[in-house]
Amino acid sequence: MVPKEQLNGDTGISGQYRSWFLDYASYVILERAVPAVEDGLKPVQRRILHSMKEMDDGRFNKAANIIGQSMQYHPHGDASIGDALVNLGQKDLLIETQGNWGDINTGDEAAAARYIEARLSKFALEVAFNEKTTEWALSYDGRKNEPVTLPMKFPLLLAQGAEGIAVGLATKILPHNFCELIEASIKYLRGKKFELSPDFQTGGMADTSNYNEGKRGGKIRVRSRIEELDKKTLVIRDVPYGVTTTQLMDSIVKANDLGKIKIKKVTDKTSAAVEILIDLAPGISPDITTDALYAFTDCEVSISPNACVIVDHKPKFIGVHELLRLSVDNTRELLKKELEIKLKELQDKWHYTSLERIFFEEKIYKELEKKHKEWDDVINAISKAFQPFAKQLKRAVTREDILKLTEKPVRRIYRLDIEELNAQIKKIEAEIKQVKHDLANLTDFAVAYYDGLLKKYGKGRERKTELRPFESIQAKQVAIANVKLYVNREDGFIGTGLKKDEFVTDCSDLDDIIAFTKSGKMKVVKVADKVFIGKDIIHIAVFKKNDERTTYNMIYLDGKSKMSYAKRFNVTGVTREKEYDLTKGSENSKVHYMSVNPNGEAEVVKIILSPSSSARNKELDFYFETLEVKNRGSMGNQVTKYPIKTVKVKEAGKATITGRKIWFDDSFGRLNEEGKGELLGMFDADDRLLVIYSDGNYEITDTELSQRFDADKIIVMEKFDPEKIITAIYLDNEKMQYNVKRFRIETTTLHNKFSFIKEGEGNRLETATSDNEPVIAISSGRGSQAKTQKIKLASFVEVMGWKAVGAKLFDFNKSVSMAWDVKKKKDNQPSLF
Repeated sequence: MVPKEQLNGDTGISGQYRSWFLDYASYVILERAVPAVEDGLKPVQRRILHSMKEMDDGRFNKAANIIGQSMQYHPHGDASIGDALVNLGQKDLLIETQGNWGDINTGDEAAAARYIEARLSKFALEVAFNEKTTEWALSYDGRKNEPVTLPMKFPLLLAQGAEGIAVGLATKILPHNFCELIEASIKYLRGKKFELSPDFQTGGMADTSNYNEGKRGGKIRVRSRIEELDKKTLVIRDVPYGVTTTQLMDSIVKANDLGKIKIKKVTDKTSAAVEILIDLAPGISPDITTDALYAFTDCEVSISPNACVIVDHKPKFIGVHELLRLSVDNTRELLKKELEIKLKELQDKWHYTSLERIFFEEKIYKELEKKHKEWDDVINAISKAFQPFAKQLKRAVTREDILKLTEKPVRRIYRLDIEELNAQIKKIEAEIKQVKHDLANLTDFAVAYYDGLLKKYGKGRERKTELRPFESIQAKQVAIANVKLYVNREDGFIGTGLKKDEFVTDCSDLDDIIAFTKSGKMKVVKVADKVFIGKDIIHIAVFKKNDERTTYNMIYLDGKSKMSYAKRFNVTGVTREKEYDLTKGSENSKVHYMSVNPNGEAEVVKIILSPSSSARNKELDFYFETLEVKNRGSMGNQVTKYPIKTVKVKEAGKATITGRKIWFDDSFGRLNEEGKGELLGMFDADDRLLVIYSDGNYEITDTELSQRFDADKIIVMEKFDPEKIITAIYLDNEKMQYNVKRFRIETTTLHNKFSFIKEGEGNRLETATSDNEPVIAISSGRGSQAKTQKIKLASFVEVMGWKAVGAKLFDFNKSVSMAWDVKKKKDNQPSLF
């Protein structure tokens, strides 16, 4: 047994465990998982780069040799070094690669280390290495020196990003754009504000509105670009950061298997660029499928940054703006050190060159030819000979200086060109002056340094990830109908498992269901296998939250007073699973009549009273349009005090709700009813939308809010009127002229695009309008020679068929510009152009 006194205390087992665990945690944090703020590198990455610098001769080296060289400094085996080397190579910044280094898009691994090669990039050699400014320490076995940190003169950590899991903490720093980092560094040096947003090698789109400078608690959403190849096919052009094509396809197949989306097949055609084809099932909307892919698959992922770095040998959570400031300050300090070292070297060079000039010009070297007893006498004689020229020097002449002079070859003495030495001195003096100027204007020098990096290495490193806000996709709105809903009206059950009972509708397993019973009870429940609502169900449907258009018309009997009431109400929001009483709440109340009206229709009903009633007239008509639409808890208006036998529809109702206002939000390319973006007008159920695109196509579509539009390509978007005349001006690239045509939309097919300009490469629509009397203002020339001509197009060209070529307006000229001459905005003008 272990003695009790050894179990406790600092030297006991528990004390040792506490100490060892803290040592281990500190080691993992500082030496394995978290990068240093000075150079943005983890120890294994730093050791790899140092080893590659030692091996650098301008040629490629086998990755296996680099791994072997790095093992002199990194004590954790070849596997960790190999993985880190491949990771560095795939970032395409510090290392130039040759061979199969894997693919970040597909997740394919690199070839074996013996088959692939690498060398340091020119960029790495310029920004990451300088022996004179590097702090050194002994390697783990004490045999070699390794850098504590590399003298990194670039915000590498923000350019490459970093990810690591340590003991008790983790770090996740997202990569940023090379050019934007340099531009932000210059802005910081100039005292200006700057913004930073992530940029990924995989491209895609990102919503960084909640980035929070990359600190804990921030979040960004990243999406693939999904294009509509045709009405039956979607194509994915890139993958979100951290997702491979294989993972993406697996998530799509899984969503299809779960019934979230409905596709025929998904095909990976990725080669140099990502291309995943999705064939849609018949009758499935590509717009809704696109939203569903974002909602239910890895086509959209959320990333939570957590910037943590080592600062002064401690982990510190910090934002990307502060990281950039620290990097720029560190770069500025390194540039200052380099300048100071260079100044010292130049001053030493000036001193020695001046000594050399005096040595030969004043024939002091002849002291070497004199006979002296000792070598020290020669040195002392030369030192004494330099004394008259001390004022020409900037420091005292040392013994080492004299020894260096005496070591020059004798043949050099006779060939020495004094003028050349004087020229060298002048050149050195000019260099010293420049270095002192740079030290005095260090900020300008640092700005010039960053400018140089941008000019040399910025080409081809433009932003790949498009920054744009994402709309919020409600899963219920895009989920396809993947289950069937049934009802047992008599027993009061609904559900997807009641397959022997009455079929109601197809719905999604994410939907809510609203149901009404004969007793006047209402309940909203989640789609499930079997749910009890209440006996004698009279209506069941998919529930739409915040639906202010659907109106319920009801006539019910109050069980206590025996009075019948009529009411009209909406159901906008409810508590799920809660039972609501739509009557006055008395026992034995019941519903005589109920109708559901999607556009607030108010019908006329015939009420037939009980034959045994004392009423003189046994039939009466009731007009629901006389009632106001109130909330579901309202009592309603009294209809009759006599018992009712039945209620029948006499006349179908007309809509009592006017058309809905629709806006177009060009930030998201979506229609909406929330007042976001440009108001398109008031639309009834049968109204259509006309969209004219810059590629010369038009499309007639409905006002379904789930549609997606490419706002950048839209010239006109407005309510469709077949009687309106469209005026369009387009470029005929073959004849290098602008044509104008006026035509009516003659097609009626929805969701099909029709080209109305002349076919040909380079042809494009310049502008279009539905104004009744369009006037185009054509401007040419500049300054005092500027001219503007206005043409009334209604009289310039006649109305023609939509397929017609049109008439020539004027020849193409880059210096000519066009604009509609609009004096006052009219109702029939396009909302967008």
